Amino acid sequence: MTKTLDWPALMRAGMQGLRLTPEAFWALTPAELQMMLGTPGQAAPLLSEGLDALMVAWPDEKSEGDPV
Repeated sequence: MTKTLDWPALMRAGMQGLRLTPEAFWALTPAELQMMLGTPGQAAPLLSEGLDALMVAWPDEKSEGDPV
């Protein structure tokens, strides 16, 4: 069975519940809308320990002229 999105319900949630403009609603990705709605199954927030680990694993590359 193919799952389809309930667009009327999503539009009501976004534009009435979250008070988004139509332009803002349609500019969102499905993941952003899911996050804003607090839909079950969303990932836990990234805490400072997780951010520190990501920064160590994927450091920004310094270019000539970048501040130290």
